[in-house]
Amino acid sequence: MTLSASYERCRRLNARHGRSYYLATRLLPAWKRPHVHALYGFARYADEIVDSFAMTGDREKALDVLAERLAQALAGDPVDDPVLPAFTHTVRSFGIDHGDIEAFLRSMRADLTVDRYATYDDLLGYMEGSAAVIGTMMLPVLEPLPGAHDRAREPARQLGLAFQLTNFLRDVTEDLARGRVYLPLADLDAFGVTVADLRAPRAAPAVRELVAFEARRARDHYRLALDGVGMLVPSSRPCIRAAHELYGGILAEIEAAGHDVLAARAAVPVARRLTIFARHLTAASAATRAERRVPAGTP
Repeated sequence: MTLSASYERCRRLNARHGRSYYLATRLLPAWKRPHVHALYGFARYADEIVDSFAMTGDREKALDVLAERLAQALAGDPVDDPVLPAFTHTVRSFGIDHGDIEAFLRSMRADLTVDRYATYDDLLGYMEGSAAVIGTMMLPVLEPLPGAHDRAREPARQLGLAFQLTNFLRDVTEDLARGRVYLPLADLDAFGVTVADLRAPRAAPAVRELVAFEARRARDHYRLALDGVGMLVPSSRPCIRAAHELYGGILAEIEAAGHDVLAARAAVPVARRLTIFARHLTAASAATRAERRVPAGTP
């Protein structure tokens, strides 16, 4: 697969599976978007191996093959893969930390054997690889201001954690269908909730209280992430502000439903998503025009 075709494959993965995030990426300068799509495409590609209901083969072997191909691609060798050419090109172009990639793959592999987390600290250990490092891998593409890279890492981590915890709350029923519970067992115990309670068609009062508690945790992560927006170059800020609002909007929908995440899957209405996008479009266009640059090697 050619490099341009690989980037296009990643873009389609982002557009199909991450609609809110894809909408936010439309606020970035055109030259940054393919790199964001490549990072998303790789994460989605690996996630499909461990999560897809359509996956009937050996998931562990498939992850092993992906890791082997990735090592080859990072070494500069050609690989027969639809996503890795774009992903590794982005990794090399921005000097993305290979340790973050390894941490991500460790969390994907954990999904094959771990289906419960005793405490929130245990869950954070998983989310470090599944979510926080996505934020730090994205950071070089989003471009911190000179001298701000180290300070911007923690807000980037926090935004990844906020998105992930939001997904866990939205997808309780879907995750249970895979045999997984991403709400800490200690929290279930504290609120008198059992895993069987999470299988009910509607959330009991205790479940709603548990979800409200976890939603407040997610809000804390969102709050800590906001400090990082001003550390980015102006052309990246509207995208992150919009993504913050779009994913935060899922929490708002959960709250509006009385924290009943079992009766229906929370989603931000299309009209609301488009309103958020439109509100940030003018600032995004102005910042992009002011920068007037396309780095060498842009696909």
